[in-house]
Amino acid sequence: MPQRLVVTERSHEPRKRFAEELRRLRVERGLTLRDLMKAVGWDASLFGKMERGGTLGGPEVVQALDQYYGTEPLLLTLWELAVGDPTQFKEQYRRYMMLEAEAVSMWHYAVSAPPGLLQTDGYVREALGVGWLKSHELDQQVEARGGRRKLLEGEDAPSFRAVLSEAVLRTPLRDVRAWREQLEHLAEMAQRPNITIQVLPLSIGPHGLMNTAVMFLRLLDSRTVAYAENDLRGELIEENASVEELQRRYDSVRDQALSPAESRKFILRMLEEVPCEPST
Repeated sequence: MPQRLVVTERSHEPRKRFAEELRRLRVERGLTLRDLMKAVGWDASLFGKMERGGTLGGPEVVQALDQYYGTEPLLLTLWELAVGDPTQFKEQYRRYMMLEAEAVSMWHYAVSAPPGLLQTDGYVREALGVGWLKSHELDQQVEARGGRRKLLEGEDAPSFRAVLSEAVLRTPLRDVRAWREQLEHLAEMAQRPNITIQVLPLSIGPHGLMNTAVMFLRLLDSRTVAYAENDLRGELIEENASVEELQRRYDSVRDQALSPAESRKFILRMLEEVPCEPST
């Protein structure tokens, strides 16, 4: 009978296992994070976050680590499993929510829906109601979004800039009253001193963020992180090069958007097209 294999005590959760392997390989070779930075070329802080599970990093840095350690394709395989892990979205989103609460400034690009921080209860209820949420889960989500809006209130509220694709304003809710309230809310928020709203006309054509909704957070330590998402998944991005690339795309989009004053007028014109009362 073949000898029974001993099961290791390492995690079976992909994200944690990936982080454990990164730390094990470095420690076994007697390397510090700074040693790794000098050898591989990325910031020591990035390697530290990857080993703590704070970020997965990108495929380029993981492949470089595989080559340096001589473990190809172990780390890249573990990274792919961690990226595809169904718990990944929830873990990253929880971390994003913590960072959002600490941000000193935020800026967002919206593809087809208003930013969560600017959504009314009526918008949240209809938008999320088209999914598979049960009634009590929907109520919880509406309440949670309402709580997030408070981040933009008060004397110490962070500055917030939102660039809205024109598609956001041309995708109405079925509930006419709720849609009117959402547009009125956007127009009102655009007048607050800490909030800037710009509209990106569809006429500018294709651009670098046309399929990506993204939020940038400037943190107390002056770092900037990004959270990019679509309807199915989101990704917290902390690696400097990736954040900077998204930032360049955002800056280009912002520069092509209407001015804040023109944008508010655009929202008010859209509001004029909405009936005051639902048709019977």
